[in-house]
Amino acid sequence: MDIHAKTALVTGSAHRVGKAIALGLARAGANLVINYNSSAEAAQETVAEAQALGVQALSIQCDISDRSGVQRMAAQIGEHFGGLDILVNSADYFGKHPFPTDDYTTWQRVIDIAVHGSFYVSNECAPLLLASGNAAVVNIVDLSVWQPWKGFTAHAVAKAGLMALTQQMALELAPTVRVNAVAPGPVLAPPGYTQKQLSAVESGTLLKRWGRAEDVAHAVRFLVEAEYTTGDVIFVDGGERFARRKRE
Repeated sequence: MDIHAKTALVTGSAHRVGKAIALGLARAGANLVINYNSSAEAAQETVAEAQALGVQALSIQCDISDRSGVQRMAAQIGEHFGGLDILVNSADYFGKHPFPTDDYTTWQRVIDIAVHGSFYVSNECAPLLLASGNAAVVNIVDLSVWQPWKGFTAHAVAKAGLMALTQQMALELAPTVRVNAVAPGPVLAPPGYTQKQLSAVESGTLLKRWGRAEDVAHAVRFLVEAEYTTGDVIFVDGGERFARRKRE
């Protein structure tokens, strides 16, 4: 797909990785819909940065776990841009909780955003994507699909669900819409990480360094442009999956 002059929706794109993905598409010439829930100021800054690149950009507040809100967002995109060619499901909630637990709050919020929310957005935007005649969806999963993380049961289950949704959508929407996933490794440190924690993560990759949000954005752009790839996943993890083998 030639991204220039296409319209892209990136959920959770006010900051961090979602923002890098959105601006990466803008640099390729895509008009943008910046979706956010509570980060209104950051979303407007991202809109301004995109517009400075010479593309149209619109921010839309929507908690994607609210199906009626997602329906309104899809209608607004159709009215403003006349269609949609690219969807990136990037929004999530990185919640930690013990297992077993007697508090279901984190479980419900994580699943509501990453699974229900991504499904609502994909489902409501599907008519727009199909009408484009040649569209692409990229879902942002991570290594927890294949390697569970202690304390992150909801997150791992949610990302595994999103990976399954990737494959199912590739089947259901073919041949008009291609659907793939990107699985990042350590590309942005969580707030508050100590130098010891940062160094431990670096040593746990084959490349011995953290990645950048832009590395994820490059993979997303490749999958949008790669017209004979669907139902697949690209790992952007610096070799973290195999670093243990090297240490052995």
